[in-house]
Amino acid sequence: MNRREILKSTAAIAMASSIPNWAGASVGSEFLLPGLKGEKLSAIPRFGDGRDWFFERRYGMFVHWGLYSIPRWHEQHQWRARVPRAEYVKLAGQWNPKKFNPEEWLDLMEESGMKYITITTKHHDGFCLWDTKQTGFNTMNTPYKKDVIGMLADACHKRKMPLCLYYSIADWNQPNYPNQGRHHELPPQPQDAPDWDKYMLFLKEQVRELCSNYGEIHGFWWDMNVPKFSDPTVNAMIRKLQPRAVINNRGFDDGDFGTPERDFDNAAAEAKGFDKPVEACQSVGMESWGYKKDEDYYTNRHLTASIDSYLARDANYLLNVGPTGEGLIPAESASILKKIGNWKSSVNESFHLVKSDHEIMNIPGILVTSRDQTLYVHLNRAPSGNGVKLKPVNILPVKATLLNDGKPIDCVVNLCPSDHASQQPYLRLRNLPSAEMADTVMVAKLEFDKPLDQIIQAKRTETNVELTK
Repeated sequence: MNRREILKSTAAIAMASSIPNWAGASVGSEFLLPGLKGEKLSAIPRFGDGRDWFFERRYGMFVHWGLYSIPRWHEQHQWRARVPRAEYVKLAGQWNPKKFNPEEWLDLMEESGMKYITITTKHHDGFCLWDTKQTGFNTMNTPYKKDVIGMLADACHKRKMPLCLYYSIADWNQPNYPNQGRHHELPPQPQDAPDWDKYMLFLKEQVRELCSNYGEIHGFWWDMNVPKFSDPTVNAMIRKLQPRAVINNRGFDDGDFGTPERDFDNAAAEAKGFDKPVEACQSVGMESWGYKKDEDYYTNRHLTASIDSYLARDANYLLNVGPTGEGLIPAESASILKKIGNWKSSVNESFHLVKSDHEIMNIPGILVTSRDQTLYVHLNRAPSGNGVKLKPVNILPVKATLLNDGKPIDCVVNLCPSDHASQQPYLRLRNLPSAEMADTVMVAKLEFDKPLDQIIQAKRTETNVELTK
């Protein structure tokens, strides 16, 4: 089975056990953003409990960090570069990220408009970023000797920032995991003692630690259930220990939400909308989710269009960065997050307290959200010119604003030569700064003086109607 097929699979998992200083931290309704409590504008059913923070925070930071940041190539360095296990584990002797400061990560998040964070506690290589008692292959047995997850949890709790934890089911280090050379697995190793039942006991105890020792967490993000093993008791344990935690669909049951990744899932990318919770994920780097020293980065246009396409359809979005071996988020990655944050700040009202409204117009490359008598037109695909025809709308708004810069938009309702057969005029947005804003997604705010179900009128008897605003 290839990577794309794996991304379409479903499942989830859970558990927790001891108590350092951050274990008492707890938060409640403060995770619900002001003005959003009790709102129901979406076709996606809410959970109706503490997990509903997920529908309000919407945009978060994904962090892939571990030993693989030292060779600076890929988060699956051991597997993709064919590094023997005996050699790879030596990287633990170099793990000493003295410049890691969780407060600086959260500063960048807040500046970039991100509202929650998901971090890799254990990736496929099996190295653990917390003080686990289940394996010695962890951050405490390195020159660093600090509990990374504990430090980040402490910082998140102080700021009331939701913290979600990623955990890889596939494990290239734990001897009981049955590595068989399947996708995202090592070939069998001489020192292994494959035993799935023992591995599941190991996994459950690790999940129990993560769900017990770090105060309240708000999500559990499974990855790589290669055997496609089903066990709903794992997620049940997470729910008991962490009732506000949302759980994704890559674990041992269907979980709470779907996880389309990068640009692999065409069905998710092209769907008009969603009837179940979704959280898309993407990395700023084109090759790696972890730190890559000579990474190629996606353009601002590609990332903003991707984020816009999911937020405008009432889904969540995680944008990933890979910190360096020293614990710093690379300057290029930070710059990208800030630029996207500036864009999102300017158009944010088009994503919140709105509903996805694809029924009003069906124009390729355009997404629509609405609130009351206001229509938000997302030019998700870069316009080919400086004008856009919003067929079949044929009523002039009382006010039209480009959210990106706050400037008024030139509007007209008139008959175009291309519509001569129908003799029907339509609303057009004119003189848009399409060239100047070619690297981002423009969002037009159109305010009408009548309900939105009345902005499309029956065919007019007169032709050459020309109304301008």
